[in-house]
Amino acid sequence: MLFVLIGLGAAVCVAQQSGAHKNVAVYTTAEKTEYRLTRTEAGSFAPSVQPLESEICIFVNPEKTFQTFLGIGGAITDASAEVFAKLPVAKQQEMLSAYYDREKGIGYTLARTTIHSSDFASGSYTYVNEGDKELKTFSVEHDRQFRIPLIKQAIKAAGGTLTLYASPWSPPAFMKSNKTMLKGGKLLPEYFGTWAMYVTKFIKAYEAEGMPLWGISLQNEPMATQRWESCIYTAEEERDFLKLHLGPTMAKEGLADKNIVVWDHNRDLMTQRANVIYSDPEAAKYAWGMGFHWYETWAGGKPMYENVAAVNEAFPDKKLLFTEGCAESFNAEHYQYWPNAERYGASIINDFNNGTVGWTDWNILLDEKGGPNHASNFCFAPMHANTATGELIYTPSYYYIGHFSKFIRPNAKRVSTVASRSQLLSTTFANADGSMVTVVMNQSDAAVAYRLVVGSSSAAQTIPERAIQTLIY
Repeated sequence: MLFVLIGLGAAVCVAQQSGAHKNVAVYTTAEKTEYRLTRTEAGSFAPSVQPLESEICIFVNPEKTFQTFLGIGGAITDASAEVFAKLPVAKQQEMLSAYYDREKGIGYTLARTTIHSSDFASGSYTYVNEGDKELKTFSVEHDRQFRIPLIKQAIKAAGGTLTLYASPWSPPAFMKSNKTMLKGGKLLPEYFGTWAMYVTKFIKAYEAEGMPLWGISLQNEPMATQRWESCIYTAEEERDFLKLHLGPTMAKEGLADKNIVVWDHNRDLMTQRANVIYSDPEAAKYAWGMGFHWYETWAGGKPMYENVAAVNEAFPDKKLLFTEGCAESFNAEHYQYWPNAERYGASIINDFNNGTVGWTDWNILLDEKGGPNHASNFCFAPMHANTATGELIYTPSYYYIGHFSKFIRPNAKRVSTVASRSQLLSTTFANADGSMVTVVMNQSDAAVAYRLVVGSSSAAQTIPERAIQTLIY
């Protein structure tokens, strides 16, 4: 395992130097090299000239800024917490630092968790006894064994602040049309109010444990009938549940300041969901924005990034949040499979460039089997643990995510950035401290020489084949 991370302090100093021509701090991760978020050769700015037609450039216009950055992070699931508990204490601390410490790790600032069980748990469970319509037995005691302790440690490792939100996979079985948490089904009308109250009880219970919640999503993947926890809402059903039950109940219970995220599913149908919910003012007033996943590619298609842009264009007053993505079909022989990392890099860049304010990976940690998962839906995580040896395995995806999360900080502003050739993808953010962060990804099998053109200055750079770079200036 190679774990090479250089602290940000030197880079910030570079960004704050005086003078007309400032240096560029460069960090690189590249296939077929030892580079893993490694400080590589720096560049320096000089007055820019008209690019030649043959030159490849990244054009950054600091005068044009867009959305405010919320954060980047991953999900703290039951599975992640169960695996974490099996690690030696030293490895637990290594994992916490690797994810949440900005100097020693990649500085996660965002986290998602589940409202009772998802498939990534050792079994299905809820917070009430089956059939308890009045929610008298409601308790999050189950989560105190593994999940709550990990969330608290993550908050501490992140410096005391972590933007945390939660998503339900299914209401309890007795509230549903198919009488099981699994295999889809719908929330029965007679339990609309009960389920809304259940969600508010969850928020209050977690906050009573010292874990403030930024908000919730209404339903994870509301159009997917899965063999694990799932529940179906049409666009109209989600709109009406939000408008008539969840929104008013949260307001009545003193939780009007909590953000509600709708959809929380793939990019493919997100425009239709936005049209239905946001076009109803009484529903739209409760919706902070829309969450989305990347699994529309399951049938062999391409990511529908243009749908993210379409929602952003049609409803610019509503926010966009990537709420889940992972590499499916776990195979331990593919821990270092580079295309998994490139999927992350391409998604993060395109989603931010299309208006997304935050980006959340799925499980932060899984075991050597890609679980635990009670439905055998085993997947990759950026980091795996061999529970027999206590070893932590860092995948390339961890480093690719880190090229964004380590350097782009909450409240940064996205800056207009365009690559002149398709080999390169790029995005830029301006941090509140004045530092500029440009991420460049090379999707080709050859090194690319390019110029970073920022306003009237430019700096010559080279990015290796199959690589990602972060440039700070």
